[in-house]
Amino acid sequence: MIPDSTFWFVTAVLGVGTYLIRFSFLGLLGGRQLPDWLLVHLRYVGVAVLPALVTPMILWPAANGGQLDPLRMIAAAAAMWAGWRLGVVWAIVVGMGTLWGLQYLTSQFHLG
Repeated sequence: MIPDSTFWFVTAVLGVGTYLIRFSFLGLLGGRQLPDWLLVHLRYVGVAVLPALVTPMILWPAANGGQLDPLRMIAAAAAMWAGWRLGVVWAIVVGMGTLWGLQYLTSQFHLG
């Protein structure tokens, strides 16, 4: 355990840092028109962030001790299909639904 004073100091520093990062976009650039070339690049931020967050949970899941899980691979393939055909929200719904459904089936029929 760390001392209480260290914890609160680190918490305050991180809070100020987070505020400054957000303020740099909202406070300084919020009322200005951004250049077209920047707006084109910002359109791809969401498309890049979601796979970056999800890929480690598929390839090295902590729930399995970092071992590759076929159920997660199938759910990821279903989510990719849904994202390609139906959109981002449906990719999340179909991916999670597939994973939970497969986990339920394997627990009911002792396949895992």
